[in-house]
Amino acid sequence: MSKSHEGRIERLVPQHISYPEQLPVVARKDEIMRAIAENQVVVIAGETGSGKTTQLPKMCLELGRGREKRIGHTQPRRIAARAVSSRIAEELNTTVGGLVGYQVRFNDDVTEQTAVKVMTDGILLTELSRDRQLQAYDTLIIDEAHERSLNIDFILGYLKRLLPKRPDLKVIITSATIDVERFSQHFHDAPVIEVSGRAYPVDVHYLDSVEDRDRGLQRQVSQLVDEIEAERYGPRGDVLVFCPGERQIRDLAKELRGRDRIQVLPLYARLSNAEQNRVFNRTGAGMRVVLATNVAETSLTVPGIRYVIDPGDARISRYSHRSGLQRLPIESISQASANQRKGRCGRVAAGVCFRLYSEQDFAARPEFTDAEILRTNLASVILRMLELGLGDVRQFPFVDPPDPKMVRDGFRLLTELGAVDGNAKLTPLGRAMAKLPVDPKLSRILLDAASRDCLNEALVIISALSVQDPRERPQEKRAQSDQQHARFNNPQSDFIAWLNLWQYLEEQRQALSQNQFRKLCDREFLSYLRIKEWREVHYQLVVSCRQMKFRVTELKSYEDKYEAIHRALLSGLLGNIAQQDEGRRFNAARNRKAQVFPASGQYKKPPKWLVAAELVETSQVFARQCAAIEPSWLLETNPALLKRHHYEPAWNARSSRVMAKERVSLFGLTISDGQRVHYAGIDPKTSRSIMIRDGLVSGNYRQPPVFLKHNLKLVNDVMELESRTRRRDLLVDEESMVRFYDERLPADCASGVALDKWLRRDEAAAQSLRMNREQVLTRDPGGEVEAQFPKTLTLGDISFQLSYQFEPGGNRDGVTVTIPRALMNRVPRYRFEWLVPGLLRDKLIAMIKGLPKQLRKQLVPAPDVADALLERLTAADEPLSHSLTREIKALRSVSVSASDWAQVDIESFYLMNIRVVDDRKKLLAEGRDLAALVSEFRSNSPVEVVTTRNNVERVNVTRWDFDDLPTEWRGRSAGAEVLAYPAVIKEGSGQLSVRLLDYPVEADRQHRLGVAGLLLQSDLKTAKYLKKQLFVDNMSKLSLAGARLERESLVDAIIESGLWQLLDGVKLPRSQDEFTSVQRAVTAQWVPHVLEMGNHLAQAIKVASDTWTVLSRYGANEYAEARADMEQQLQMLFSPKSLIETPSEWITYYPRYLKAIANRAERLPAQGGKDDKSMAMLLPQVQRLNDGKKRYPGLDVLCPEAVRFRWMLEEFRVSLFAQQLGTKLPVSAKRLDQQWLSVEGWMTNNPR
Repeated sequence: MSKSHEGRIERLVPQHISYPEQLPVVARKDEIMRAIAENQVVVIAGETGSGKTTQLPKMCLELGRGREKRIGHTQPRRIAARAVSSRIAEELNTTVGGLVGYQVRFNDDVTEQTAVKVMTDGILLTELSRDRQLQAYDTLIIDEAHERSLNIDFILGYLKRLLPKRPDLKVIITSATIDVERFSQHFHDAPVIEVSGRAYPVDVHYLDSVEDRDRGLQRQVSQLVDEIEAERYGPRGDVLVFCPGERQIRDLAKELRGRDRIQVLPLYARLSNAEQNRVFNRTGAGMRVVLATNVAETSLTVPGIRYVIDPGDARISRYSHRSGLQRLPIESISQASANQRKGRCGRVAAGVCFRLYSEQDFAARPEFTDAEILRTNLASVILRMLELGLGDVRQFPFVDPPDPKMVRDGFRLLTELGAVDGNAKLTPLGRAMAKLPVDPKLSRILLDAASRDCLNEALVIISALSVQDPRERPQEKRAQSDQQHARFNNPQSDFIAWLNLWQYLEEQRQALSQNQFRKLCDREFLSYLRIKEWREVHYQLVVSCRQMKFRVTELKSYEDKYEAIHRALLSGLLGNIAQQDEGRRFNAARNRKAQVFPASGQYKKPPKWLVAAELVETSQVFARQCAAIEPSWLLETNPALLKRHHYEPAWNARSSRVMAKERVSLFGLTISDGQRVHYAGIDPKTSRSIMIRDGLVSGNYRQPPVFLKHNLKLVNDVMELESRTRRRDLLVDEESMVRFYDERLPADCASGVALDKWLRRDEAAAQSLRMNREQVLTRDPGGEVEAQFPKTLTLGDISFQLSYQFEPGGNRDGVTVTIPRALMNRVPRYRFEWLVPGLLRDKLIAMIKGLPKQLRKQLVPAPDVADALLERLTAADEPLSHSLTREIKALRSVSVSASDWAQVDIESFYLMNIRVVDDRKKLLAEGRDLAALVSEFRSNSPVEVVTTRNNVERVNVTRWDFDDLPTEWRGRSAGAEVLAYPAVIKEGSGQLSVRLLDYPVEADRQHRLGVAGLLLQSDLKTAKYLKKQLFVDNMSKLSLAGARLERESLVDAIIESGLWQLLDGVKLPRSQDEFTSVQRAVTAQWVPHVLEMGNHLAQAIKVASDTWTVLSRYGANEYAEARADMEQQLQMLFSPKSLIETPSEWITYYPRYLKAIANRAERLPAQGGKDDKSMAMLLPQVQRLNDGKKRYPGLDVLCPEAVRFRWMLEEFRVSLFAQQLGTKLPVSAKRLDQQWLSVEGWMTNNPR
């Protein structure tokens, strides 16, 4: 293998390729190669043995095909693909997997070196899905095209469309019996080359048959092999022995092995590739003896065979009454099969065929193998005997008495059909069935059809099933015939196809002469004789039905009779039902496995349930003549055959009765499962027990009687007491309540209906079923429950609903408070830590026990400490840990820090569970972390809006044309008062709106930004003027580019920031008049102020540009952390979003900040490790601010202390990296720590 000049793989092919001169195809080699070279499609027609399969790929190689792309060679069967690849490889002096490879399902022996790829046509179809142009091939050989399988037809059709798109692709089609001219026309008059076959004379020897067809036959074959080896019948040569099956092959191989000069080679489809290849690849010395099933009759040619031994038997299809299946017992073969076997020799030299039976036996055999037809059905015999009154069939003196099992099987079938009763006596239905001249199953169908008004349709179907299929499918014209027959197919039923065909034939028969009708049948692949037989059987059945007084008319419309027809079919074919397992595999009746027959109209899209005319076993069990059915139909066909199993009885509150699931099966198939049925009539005792336990005791009753309402209220009251007091010993156990009802209810009271009847019938019954408090309460919990475990928690003017649940480990274990969404801004942030009085003591004990050991030892005993603390504590909106720290210090002189409390791990029920609901009380979120819930409901948008009615909100505001805005706004939501703070805000889209905000601090911030935006909207002319003044000179533009800043967004931010800065210290307007006043005062200063700020920034930008230039000099890995910090600092200082809310005081310091950055950048190489040490001092402070902003969004603009901290960081940077520039305020790490304490305090006092 080498590379071409374009880099593609070019396979190495032997320069000289030899051909066996004795093969007929070799004689036409030059003509064939010339045709392939000159035409895109060539048809090679030749008889078996002409050598076309093995020699054509070699000719293509010699023509230069298969160098860069492959030569594809398809075979209809896997075993043939393996054999062909092995033979071609041998002739090319290579191995399979090299120049020649093959691929079949589950086996792939193809490499990059492979030029000739032999495969099944199914593999080629699979490749089409991923290589639609078949670019992997430059040549395709479609072998055995005369079989006209669906795969081959599809490939040929696909190639016809593909070839114009692939002018470089060559297609060679080989066939033995194909309609050559039609096929040539299909490919635009492609040239046809016919190659004659070759054969040598074959002598036939008839030998007497042995009586022992097992061991005796083995000895006879063994003796023949010895005689052949001894050259009694001519020169030694390879032997092919036919055997009925794999077992006989194994037994005979065991008999023959051990001989020195003989190789014994089995051959059957299930052998591994390696074992099959031994047959086709001659290795070792000695005469080869191939033991094969009838796969070697037609599927493939075993090379070098000189002698054939034919025992004369094979597996022939026969119906088995035992299984109700078509089976394959071993029987004598026909003359045609014998001659086919004889033809396996005489290919390479004169041959000899030994037939292990007499010539008279051969002459007496049928010319062709018998069709696989149904033998005598014992049920039919039994039915006839019962009708004639001949007594018990099991006692009848048959010459060869049937197997008793067969008799029982016949009776079983008749019982299923309803023809005999449990005493094996003929029923009236059976007598009617016996009058019809068809199989009992078919007669049962006719009788049922008569009752369903579909007898006319059933007569057509039954008569069709009684004769051989008139639809012919000749091998050489299968596609054409299938296309003709497809007109009659029905997507749901093969039986309806019979009706379609019948109606068509009747129309044509009446319109045409007899001769014309015959020609139509020939043209449309229909057997005239079988159609005639079909009509005769139909007529006979019509006469029989009329004699039984049934009304029979001509077949008319039947589109609306699908259910009736197939229900009638089920009455006789009930044993042939099947349920889909997977794909085309089905579970058939009586634990059988089946598959839809490929010729069925249901094969491509199998239904969930089907009924078949017959189940036939060949290579597997096939369901033939299928139709889709509904399993519910089976429930009514023969109810006596159904088996019912009830399970999972349970109380149903809606119907007030016990319902159980019912599984209904028929012949081992579950046809209905999960259907709920009333269980009281099936098992009244169990139903009564379930009703008491799951209906009355549990209170699961849709419309409970008065006594039950009373009892349930008592139980619920006690259960609520248990949840509030966190104990489970107040309510009596379930068994006590079960005994209460069991002692009072009548024994036949097993449903709600029965209970209602009893209550109406007996006036004292209801009173006897009423419980009192003592009967449900084990002990009195005391009178302080309400005070210790209140149902509401009132804080200020708001009352929050409390609920209790005692469910250790559950999500709602402990106390739950329900908070309307609109009140989240007014919820006390720490009061819920105090829980309720009844739980606070236990929580304090748990917190004390959770402290570190050195502290815990000073606070013992914990319960006593908790009691002492309770006397000093008063619940307030303060962190409980803060209060405890203060009181423990005063009580025990023990100092407990916040970090100590942070180590305490208490059970979840000691934390209040919080439910957030909307104004319709629908749950929005739930959890025990109040801060997280508050954050969650503030995170959906930049500005949180209170969703209530009748508020002052407006959108798309461009001027102050709305009503005055109060500083506070009150409304109602979810039944509670809502407090909100109106503000003019700037939405994320940039438009202005009036919104109601949750928090006053946020409202002040947003209102200032909104007023600045409104001032900007009211004087766009001045804004436009300012845009033309800022950073317009070339030097500024160069600086902006060097500083990696975008002018437009920066200028917009400075202009808006100027308005924002001028509002500092100004009372923000709440009315139109106030806005006008502020507008006059601010806009007068706007231009000079913005220009001044612009000058400061221009200086800073120039330094920033120089700084970026310095930073760019360093390599990617030089001072990476320091450079990343400086780049981040630059981006933060000039961020348009941050600039808008930057006080003017700090903007004036921008040039100094930028000089400090530049100084740091320039001096990096000379600093050694000093910069790293400074970074180590700086980064914790930076991280502190970043973490604070995550915990408290907007912290650096909302909190004055945080704003100061942020600019202290900038001064801290100056002190660390450019101390010579000086700072505007004292700053150090310690001062930053102190300032951050102020920030923390602000966040505590202003929770969100």
